[in-house]
Amino acid sequence: MDPKREQNLIFIRKPQDVENEAEHILTLINPEFDFSAVRSAFCDTRNLFIGKYSGYHACNTRYHDLDHTVMVFLASARLVHAVSIQGRDFKEIDVVLCLIASLFHDAGFIQRISDREGTGAKYSIGHEMRSVEFMKENLEEKGYRGDLITDCANMILCTTLSVSPKEIDFRNEDIETLGKIVGTADLVAQIADRLYLEKLLYLYEEFEEAHVPGFDSEQDLLRKTEVFYRDISRRRINEDLGGLGGLMRLHFKSRWGIDRDLYEEYIRKNIDYLKVVLEQREQDYRMMLKRGGVVESLTTT
Repeated sequence: MDPKREQNLIFIRKPQDVENEAEHILTLINPEFDFSAVRSAFCDTRNLFIGKYSGYHACNTRYHDLDHTVMVFLASARLVHAVSIQGRDFKEIDVVLCLIASLFHDAGFIQRISDREGTGAKYSIGHEMRSVEFMKENLEEKGYRGDLITDCANMILCTTLSVSPKEIDFRNEDIETLGKIVGTADLVAQIADRLYLEKLLYLYEEFEEAHVPGFDSEQDLLRKTEVFYRDISRRRINEDLGGLGGLMRLHFKSRWGIDRDLYEEYIRKNIDYLKVVLEQREQDYRMMLKRGGVVESLTTT
């Protein structure tokens, strides 16, 4: 397959295309799947991030943005498909909750309309619980039962790096697996992103506002990213989250006839290029990060 075509499979930038692809994936699992609840949550998510959701400002964080959210949503749908290929038969409502959790997992970065101080980045530490609160309000308005809302909350909590899934009181094994899917998707989608290395400069911007400890500069964050990938991200995916990321290959083979895990490939490309940047141009690393106009946007703000 054309490398550019492969890139498009990972780096879909149009929300409507992502929504359409996710719906198609779910019909591969179950031709009768009712996508209406997911479609409603997708619409709410898009409106939230662009400033058309009542009571909230538009998203003003540049790392945790709408692109990130829809990529996590798509990765979640793909992993649900991959696990289903293995013979796992999830209830439709549980899959719906999984995808809603992926859509709302970073809603906590969005400021309420009364909050005019700084940006949503100030909520970096603890944003997951704010995301849960948004999800609860949204689903309660739509008449979801309390136990379903709790299930969705527990799935969102799987994106919290400081929380082990062992600490979460899942109602059953299926909810636990779907929560681990959301947690896995959150990690693999962002690290595989074609703009991941450039967007780390945005992430440092968010960390700086939130006073996240451990990072003294953009350069320091770049240096520590490989360690994060190796010692935190990979370990969490393979151990805490059950190694589900490795199943992504099943999806690509079934959906596209590609017997490879494209997420893993692009993650490794990003990490390998990061090593090159730090080994060859550490002092002027921005000169090596040319994609997406990220550096230009930083120098003009």
